Amino acid sequence: MTTEPALPRIALTPGEPAGIGPDIVIQALQRDIPAELVVIADPELMLQRARQLGLSLQLDEFDPKTTTGSHRAGQINILPIKQSHPSQPGKTDPANAAYVLQTLEAACRGCLEGRFAAMVTAPVHKAVINQAGYPFTGHTEYLAELCGRGWPVMMLANRQLRVALMTTHLPLSRVSQAITTELVEKVIRIIWHDLKERFGLAEPRILVCGLNPHAGEDGHLGTEEIDIIIPALDRCRRDGIQLSGPLPADTAFRPDSLQAIDVVVAMYHDQGLPVLKAQGFGEIVNITLGLPILRTSVDHGTALNLAGTGKASCSSLLAAIDCAITLAQQQSRPHRAKTPRPGRSANTG
Repeated sequence: MTTEPALPRIALTPGEPAGIGPDIVIQALQRDIPAELVVIADPELMLQRARQLGLSLQLDEFDPKTTTGSHRAGQINILPIKQSHPSQPGKTDPANAAYVLQTLEAACRGCLEGRFAAMVTAPVHKAVINQAGYPFTGHTEYLAELCGRGWPVMMLANRQLRVALMTTHLPLSRVSQAITTELVEKVIRIIWHDLKERFGLAEPRILVCGLNPHAGEDGHLGTEEIDIIIPALDRCRRDGIQLSGPLPADTAFRPDSLQAIDVVVAMYHDQGLPVLKAQGFGEIVNITLGLPILRTSVDHGTALNLAGTGKASCSSLLAAIDCAITLAQQQSRPHRAKTPRPGRSANTG
């Protein structure tokens, strides 16, 4: 007899209160979802935004001792955290930066302590958090600091392609000095481990891009491939990790290069993500690898100009929720089968 996995309990953080995060959370939860969802937010903010959107909303305060079952349309199970100041759509306020970080901390702590199986994040506004005096470079780095262990690796995925990043939110001028043999080997091993353990891929196949044009062209266009990247890949190969590359990034994403490949590793943020987002912006899921928690996120920003208008799409958030559900259930299975890529259906993970 096959036992269906229990419904996971997943935390949602709406992100920047002046942006579209509250909107897309409210919109996404206007449908039934096969998981117990807990929104960590200011209840007044969520009710006010629902009124502005013309959507009905019922709030129930989260009780960690009570299992509510599958999410029902129009309801929000909420863990309340109050804003410092009432927010207005489209108008950021540094006074609410601490509130945004508190919601993330509550979700992360809940995952670490086993109250949540995963967390899903809506977009934050990095600049306003920095204006408030917090040294914040992004969700990925902040969650790594809260976890206190692990090494975060950003991976984005749609139905056709996964792209993981060797470096994340760095100025381009600092990328080359950040890439070391130790970093390349560490990131490759994290990707390999998490694709096996979280995605159920028996033998992950990884394609690695070079850093320089033409992957350095035998040292004539840069020596990082020869001095740094290839030695790291060779060490990983000796342990049985299936690797291709380093390949020139301008040909790595050709269909023939991607045959039998599970993930492409780009050396920096804008080397790989434009290709992925050109395939379908709004349907991509951001997945954090290398941490002791499961976290997925949307693939877009706060879109302040759309906040409160009802024009924002919740498609990426729905994909992120679907992915979190699949990964949480996958992790709970004693015997894992290969899972498909994220998407807006059962084809998530």
